[in-house]
Amino acid sequence: MQPNLKPLLLTAVGRTISTAPLGRRGDDVEVRHIPALPTARALDPDRPTVIALDRALLLGIGDDLARVQELAGVAAMVGLGEVGEKEPPAGFPVDLVTSWLPGDAAVGTVITALRGAFRLAASLVAERRARDDAAERARELGELTAIGVALSTERDLHTLLELILTQARRLTSADAGSLYLVERDDNGAPYRLRCAIAQNHSLPGLPFETFTVPIDHGSLAGYASATGEPLVIGDVYLLPDDSSYKQNRSFDEKVGYRTKSMLVLPMKSHRDEVVGVLQLINRKRAADIKLSSAEVVERDVQNFDDRCVELTSALASQAAVAIENGKLYEDIERLFEGFVTAAVTAIESRDPTTSGHSARVATLTVGLAEVVDRVSDGLYRDVTFTREQLRELRYAGLLHDFGKVGVREQVLVKQKKLYAPDLEIIRNRFGYLLQRSDLEFERDRANFVLAHGTGRYEAELMRLEQERSARRSELLEFLDSIVKANEPTVMPEGSFDALHDINRRTFTDFEGHERPLLEDHELQFLMIRKGNLDDEERREIESHVTHTYRFLEQIPWTRELRHIPQIAYGHHEKLNGGGYPNAVKAESIPVQTRMMTIADIYDALTATDRPYKRAVPTARAIDILHMEAKEGMLDSELLDAFVGAKVFEALHRDE
Repeated sequence: MQPNLKPLLLTAVGRTISTAPLGRRGDDVEVRHIPALPTARALDPDRPTVIALDRALLLGIGDDLARVQELAGVAAMVGLGEVGEKEPPAGFPVDLVTSWLPGDAAVGTVITALRGAFRLAASLVAERRARDDAAERARELGELTAIGVALSTERDLHTLLELILTQARRLTSADAGSLYLVERDDNGAPYRLRCAIAQNHSLPGLPFETFTVPIDHGSLAGYASATGEPLVIGDVYLLPDDSSYKQNRSFDEKVGYRTKSMLVLPMKSHRDEVVGVLQLINRKRAADIKLSSAEVVERDVQNFDDRCVELTSALASQAAVAIENGKLYEDIERLFEGFVTAAVTAIESRDPTTSGHSARVATLTVGLAEVVDRVSDGLYRDVTFTREQLRELRYAGLLHDFGKVGVREQVLVKQKKLYAPDLEIIRNRFGYLLQRSDLEFERDRANFVLAHGTGRYEAELMRLEQERSARRSELLEFLDSIVKANEPTVMPEGSFDALHDINRRTFTDFEGHERPLLEDHELQFLMIRKGNLDDEERREIESHVTHTYRFLEQIPWTRELRHIPQIAYGHHEKLNGGGYPNAVKAESIPVQTRMMTIADIYDALTATDRPYKRAVPTARAIDILHMEAKEGMLDSELLDAFVGAKVFEALHRDE
């Protein structure tokens, strides 16, 4: 009860109950004469009130006894009769009054009855306050529970800090505040505080710059961190001269603000270690008040009371655990990011020609997902991606080719249709035949001179040179055809008649064995129509998808990242069932995998760092993608989004 609220006695106009004082002094109780019975809502719930209920007041409400019953819940009532009326009349609500007084009751009787009624009135006020306090505590407990749930589910540290400070200010009606985090040295010992975030309701546009303070008794935050004890200050401008901590007024002077009441709380972990400091400024009578001047501050700023300290301490404990969890989550993310980086480095070290492919596929896939997340019509209008799902997609893109570590290196780095040593053998073979042609020319020329002398030598020499030239030209032409056929193609092209002709030609080797100019296994490689791999090598390369899946499946992923193996597994599947490794159709291919397939093919077509194929211009690559979509291999709607939003331009923004 507020100290200026006296107990109130309400009685009908013209009615006098007693001239004796109801308290120790004559003015201890306010007596007010009323013309009609008030409603319960019209009474002050914090003021003990007694109503002297008589016929005059009852006549004013007719048969509406519900009003009397409602009044009995907030005020005590004494029945008041006429002179000599010792019993209440018929119809009088006797069950709602504490006593009955005839009009000529003795003064002592009246005083006793009224004082008993005031005791009941006071108990009604206390009961209402207890009820309201219980409801308020239940509400606060509910809020703290809800805040705890929110803190436990938030992963992003910056967002978490914003949430902690916002909720602390809301619970205490604080106008402003800041949150400091403990920073540790290389040995793990705390050595300073960094202001990580600040808020100000009255000055919302203030630019924020982080700063640090030492953990000592020189500043408010430093003191709370060093001692582990809260500070509750009514006016920071009136700190005692012998106080070790001081308030820096430079901020107030710079922005025109008046810092007055403050609550500074250390945030302790479950190990009782201070992980940060919560600093709340200027508790207000109402949260929406803007402290626009020093006068408004003096009028509307209050001290932080014990309840504020109690509530904020509970929040600070929750916040400390959440901050530690948030930092731990960040550490885990950094650790996993390092693992992914190392994994991609391992992939690219085995195949330097595809360096950057995994990162580009991840960039393109996430970029397409962000486009799909924004579409408002079409097949994917209801598809959305959370921040965690985009991160999952990025990791899947970075790791989609990790299984290449299980592929033989000679197959993985093969640049032409023939392996380099095999082509060298063919070159040596033709080099041997060219040299033998020269030796045969010299032998035949010498044999002719020995057999026939020099009479017809000039004519014979001309014939022999023509034969040698023709033979050399033929061999060089064959070798040129082989070298050209050895170049991979992106799309099927050309015929192999010339190669078959070379394969049918023979020569005699050093040991006198007749052998083809082009061995059968060499012919098979050179007849590869698309790319540079034969069927066996292609199956080995294709096995990287299964290796990737088996490797990723062994990792104990968090709930947010658990789909990475499945997303990466299907990036070579086609919607029409023509892909690998499982030849599944559209209904079995997740949308994330469909997006990755588009990104993977686009980068494979346009990458300029693969010596075994020519780079395809962007326009041609898009034409090829549309052709595959038309044939039912790719998702045409996702491809339209990819092309329409020019997702591929993301690869060139940093160039």
